[in-house]
Amino acid sequence: MDIIYQTWPWYVSGFLIGMIMLCLIYFGKTFGMSSNLRSLCSMAGLGKRVTFFDFDWKAQRWNLVVVIGAMLGGFVAVHFMSDASNVAINPKTIAQLAQLGIDAPNGKLMPEALFGTQIWESPKSIFILIIGGVLIGFGSRYAGGCTSGHAISGLSNLQLPSLKAVIGFFVGGLIMAHFLLPLIF
Repeated sequence: MDIIYQTWPWYVSGFLIGMIMLCLIYFGKTFGMSSNLRSLCSMAGLGKRVTFFDFDWKAQRWNLVVVIGAMLGGFVAVHFMSDASNVAINPKTIAQLAQLGIDAPNGKLMPEALFGTQIWESPKSIFILIIGGVLIGFGSRYAGGCTSGHAISGLSNLQLPSLKAVIGFFVGGLIMAHFLLPLIF
């Protein structure tokens, strides 16, 4: 059971993701998290007012189960199986985060300054979360999918638009990490 409580190496996780993608390709399914928002809106009846949401959401039930499983799995992993003692963070990264006023995780997977409950006490943090959520929602709609949909499902299906989107995600992430994040914090 110890292997379940530790962080898995990339080659184990990558292999398992690859096997899941082969199964999805075999059954003619495509994977993505952001498409579930469309399904949820359709379930709520928005299809009567907006044609984008007017589709058979029941055909996407399996993808809703994936989201529920991801949320439950994340909850179980954090509350019952969390052991980040084998997570090694580069000392340069810790120093760069300290310059921005972000503490090192110290045995946790995420720093408290970014993912703790104190973020709800600062209007600046709440504003950043709202703007970030809107930008992510707009970006995933504009790109025709989210990072998981394009990077995992789209690339495994050899789709050129997914390759372009993933390159854009990486370039945007680098710009955010090196130029915008220091301005925000």
